[in-house]
Amino acid sequence: MTYVVSQIGVALKDAFFMAWAVWWALVLGFAISAIVQAWVPRGRIESALAGDGPRPLVWATGLGAASSSCSYAAVAIGKSLFQKGASAASALAFQFASTNLVWELGLVLWVLIGWQFALAEYVGGLVMIALMALLLRFFVSPRLEEAARRHAQEAEAGHEHHTAGEQLTLRERLTSASAWSDVAHNFRGDWQMLWKEITTGFLLAGFIALLGDDFFNFVFVSDAPAAVRTVENVLAGPVIAVLSFVCSIGNVPLAAVLWSGGISFGGVLAFIFADLIVLPILLAYRKYYGTSFALRITALMFVVIVISALVVDGIFDIAGLIPSHRPTREDVFGSIEVDYKLYLNVLATVVFAALMYMTVRGGATDPASHQHK
Repeated sequence: MTYVVSQIGVALKDAFFMAWAVWWALVLGFAISAIVQAWVPRGRIESALAGDGPRPLVWATGLGAASSSCSYAAVAIGKSLFQKGASAASALAFQFASTNLVWELGLVLWVLIGWQFALAEYVGGLVMIALMALLLRFFVSPRLEEAARRHAQEAEAGHEHHTAGEQLTLRERLTSASAWSDVAHNFRGDWQMLWKEITTGFLLAGFIALLGDDFFNFVFVSDAPAAVRTVENVLAGPVIAVLSFVCSIGNVPLAAVLWSGGISFGGVLAFIFADLIVLPILLAYRKYYGTSFALRITALMFVVIVISALVVDGIFDIAGLIPSHRPTREDVFGSIEVDYKLYLNVLATVVFAALMYMTVRGGATDPASHQHK
């Protein structure tokens, strides 16, 4: 019993230290995301994404990259855009971009396991969007897409952000209490949606690290030829992601543990890419679009994730960008020291407290109550 208690303590301590290492990056990423969500009118987004062709796809990618990293929010917003005329390709591109090309995800990856993974995440996000657009019609017919749109128009989304209703210039927004209140409410909304996933991700990382390398070698092939190992790891990565129930940025701590445990570069990428096919989100697809469309886009995304992870792994291998050094347990979980992280975390805590305070002080209003334009 003493040993069990001590191991639980070790896991909780490691989870805390990992959270400490990335706290500033999380706050910065969420703050940037909240500003974009609050100050870009939803109507403009919807009009930009309407119709088919490359232009709406490019807009969907850009707007998704500037949006939230919350997988649930991405799916709900994608559903809303699809309802109002965006093609399935544009809606899915928005989802891929908003969960793979966002600030906070890249920052946390960089801090925990290196800039190579952050770069690979961004490259992989673009590869996934391109592949999805090319392969969509092999999985979804125009007739099924329209049937799914009708189904979506009858469904309700539960995780949508709101934009400010006031038409202000950037200078006016910077000095407007109401505009910053909108930012604060979106910031708080992201944390309310994601704190469980983030907390679960750190806790899982702390406890799974206790299992040791033997566990990872059992799940992920490590003693086969390089090509076989890469393919198996890339196939196993999304399966582990689906079963872990952790999505969005909550995947990153566990990805760091997987990398430390010996999983291939491509396997780690496939695991991170798979946050749009975890079980709760698959159920959301079924609710929003119907069973047939949900099954087909899930199959499409799985294929796209696997191929993209293999492509990025190959590109980075040829370019010599796959890290040769794997972090130790101590590197992954870190410690509290008087360094740049300490100062950035203090600053991040002040920003976090200030934005949260704006959502509860007198006179602050929820952007949901604004008149949208």
